[in-house]
Amino acid sequence: NAEPFVKDAFHETIVNGRSGRVNPDRVGTKAAAHYRSMVAPGESMVVRVRFAPEAMDDPFGDFDVIIARRIAETDEFYDELHAPHFSEDERRVQRQAFAGLLWNKQFYHYSVELWRRGDPAGPPPPADRAMGRNADWEHMYCLDVLSVPDKWEYPWFAAWDTAFHCIPLSRLDPEWAKRQLVLPLREWYMHPNGQLPAYEWDFSDVNPPVHAHAARLIARIDRERTGRLDVDFLEEVFQKLLMNFTWWVNRKDVAGRNAFQGGFLGMDNIGVFDRSRPEGLPDGGMLEQADGTAWMGLYCLDMLAIALELAESRPVYESMATKFFEHFIAIAHSINGFSGRIGMW
Repeated sequence: NAEPFVKDAFHETIVNGRSGRVNPDRVGTKAAAHYRSMVAPGESMVVRVRFAPEAMDDPFGDFDVIIARRIAETDEFYDELHAPHFSEDERRVQRQAFAGLLWNKQFYHYSVELWRRGDPAGPPPPADRAMGRNADWEHMYCLDVLSVPDKWEYPWFAAWDTAFHCIPLSRLDPEWAKRQLVLPLREWYMHPNGQLPAYEWDFSDVNPPVHAHAARLIARIDRERTGRLDVDFLEEVFQKLLMNFTWWVNRKDVAGRNAFQGGFLGMDNIGVFDRSRPEGLPDGGMLEQADGTAWMGLYCLDMLAIALELAESRPVYESMATKFFEHFIAIAHSINGFSGRIGMW
C-alpha cells in the first residue's frame, strides 16, 4: 500500500492495540469514535453523537428535543400500520421486524463484464476468469439500492428472498416494494432467455418462482390502503413473468411431462450430486427430479389470478387466464395421474 493507513485500521488499533494504524492527522475516508466505559449490572450508558456539516457551538443543546420529536413521529407512523387488535408485545415484534427489513437495504454494484475483464487501473485478471462464475450473464449490470437478506452476512440479492421481503415491505412503503419486485425483471437483470438471476454466487442457479405470488399480494395490500388496483404494476410484472414462465416450461420440463425440476428450491442443498446440475452425473447419467412441480402449480395459480384481475379492465387477458388454468390442470394430472397414467404419488 502507498501508505500505512488502510482497511482494518480500527480493528488493528482497538483489538490489537497498534496505535500507529490510524492517521494522526485525523483525515481519511473513514472515521470511528471509540468509547470505553464500565457498565454495572442494571445500569445503562448513553452515547450521544451528532453528525453535522460544520462545527457547532452547542451541538447537544437541543439534542433531547430532537430525539423526542423523532420518536413521536416514528410512533405515529407505526401506529397507522399496526392492526387495532394487536397487543403491545405484538406491536413491538412487528415493529422490530419492520426495522430489520428497512435496515437491510444496501447499495449493490456488480457488473459481470467489468469483473471478467478486470479493473482497467489494475493488473489483468487470470485468463480462466473469462469462463468463470456467471460468465454467461455478461449483460448483468447491477447499480442499485436493494433490499438484501442480511447486508452484513449475505449482502447481495436473492430472487426469492426479494419476493418474500417485498410482501411485508409493501405495508411500509408500497412503491419501494413494487420497484424492488420489478427490478429483477428488468433487461439488465433478467437473462435474454427469460431466467431470473438466482443470487450472486450463481445467477444460473434456480430459485422457486414466487415473483407472481408476491406481485399478487403486494397489489392486494396496496389496494387495501389506496382503494384502487395498480393495474400498470400488475401488467408490467405479468408481461415479464410470461417470459420467465416459458423459460421454466422449456428448460425445467425437458421431457414434457409437466414434472419440473430446479435443484435448490427451498429444501436442503447438500447431496451426493449437484442437484442444480442434473445432467452432470458420472457415466452420462441424468438425475431426474420433481422438486419444482408444486412451485410451478403455485406459479400457474398466481398468473391465473393476475390475468383475471387485469381482465376486469383489459379483456385481452381473459385468454391468458385460460392458458394458466390449463397449465395448472396439466400439472395436477402429472401429480395425481390421469387416463391410466401413474401419478407421482
